[in-house]
Amino acid sequence: MQKIVFATGNAGKMKEIREILSGLTIKGELVEIVSSKEAGVDAEIEENGRSFEENALIKAKAVAAKVKGAIVLADDSGLEIDYLNKEPGIYSARYMGEDTSYHVKNANLIQRLKGVPDEQRSARFVCAIACVLPDGESLIRTAAIEGKIGYEEKGENGFGYDPIFVVPSCQKSAAELTPAEKNAISHRGKALRAMRECLVEHDK
Repeated sequence: MQKIVFATGNAGKMKEIREILSGLTIKGELVEIVSSKEAGVDAEIEENGRSFEENALIKAKAVAAKVKGAIVLADDSGLEIDYLNKEPGIYSARYMGEDTSYHVKNANLIQRLKGVPDEQRSARFVCAIACVLPDGESLIRTAAIEGKIGYEEKGENGFGYDPIFVVPSCQKSAAELTPAEKNAISHRGKALRAMRECLVEHDK
């Protein structure tokens, strides 16, 4: 069985990844998808890139150096709020400290946008997926979803900044969508499907 190691220990993220990449075959074999944690990789990775793409590749290369014969994927994703000069951006996970709860982070962003009208609350989720193949070749795909920052947290699904990110097409927060609805339109869903197509093409 072919194996993909995804450079994350985030359970919520792994659930999305497995749903989106389910049924993927490479070289005629079904691909097993495991997290770097499940693969026994415990690496402190310094994300010092200046873009989502650079950081994703840094993570993928760091994990690829510790696993042999597997395809390694990594993502770097974040929230860009136009009114806040695209903050928190590539620092989304580290915004206000990695150990700070997202409930606190979300409340802080809403407070910083206090009084800002609807038309100036534009934002987007961006996701870059980097892949390092067993031969060292690297591939990158990036996608985004446009939306707005809401006025309060809404919804119990999703994670991170999902409860404050309003999807215009349905006027719901990302955390109010079902997993299937979210995966169909999300930045990570789009980027993973693009990478899936890339891997299938590469396998021909």
